[in-house]
Amino acid sequence: MEPDERSRHSSSFGAAATAYAEHRPDYAPAAVRWVLERAPGPRVLDLGAGTGKLTGTLLAVGVDVTAVEPDPAMLAELRRALPDVRALPGSAEAIGLPAASVDAVLAGNAMHWFDMAAAGPGIARVLTPGGVLAGLWNVLDDRVDWVAGLARVSGSAVVGPRDTPAGWRAETAGMFLPGTGGIARFDSPERAEFPHGQRRTADSLVATLATRAGMLVMPQQERAATLGRIRAFLASRPETAAGEFTLPMRTCVLRVRRW
Repeated sequence: MEPDERSRHSSSFGAAATAYAEHRPDYAPAAVRWVLERAPGPRVLDLGAGTGKLTGTLLAVGVDVTAVEPDPAMLAELRRALPDVRALPGSAEAIGLPAASVDAVLAGNAMHWFDMAAAGPGIARVLTPGGVLAGLWNVLDDRVDWVAGLARVSGSAVVGPRDTPAGWRAETAGMFLPGTGGIARFDSPERAEFPHGQRRTADSLVATLATRAGMLVMPQQERAATLGRIRAFLASRPETAAGEFTLPMRTCVLRVRRW
């Protein structure tokens, strides 16, 4: 994605902050615990925290969380939902925290928006030696037949290459390699994937997919047509046609340690 296009996509979420807060999933607690098992302490930065989906999971596992988010509307939703969390304006490229002030930096469905050449040194600065940096992504488990069909019907603007387990592995294969992308002070990356799911109805799943960046920047007529195809597909499948169901997902994690 070209820089201008990436900026347009990454800045699209604020206009849908309320829907994002209502419909986006949290993260598998087991994935968060796996990240933090190598952290030297309990101080955690949720970077690019959005409306607090990962922040909430971090709180649930009992760590001391600071959230940093650049979009004012997303930050307002986070503060509304989690009023006791220290939530600050800032970005991956301009974090604004003191040096060696956190033991782990986590980013939930956000690290692909970072300019890691600029963000990497700043992340290394705020991490204590031995601290952990991790990206977490919730992806659709397309090994399930109806989920694979949903991905096909939705199209790549909605379910992109990074949004399935195999696609995630391919898209992040070069991320966090030592000496690249501004992360020269980190060791070799480790990967893990954890089962996850989200209770949805057909309507709430459509609303969830409507908060994806590709959908938010789509021309209105094309967006309406895409949502119509998704609704028709969900109505045609016995797994999703009536009542609640669990959307099969995985929380995929990439972890490195600062030396």
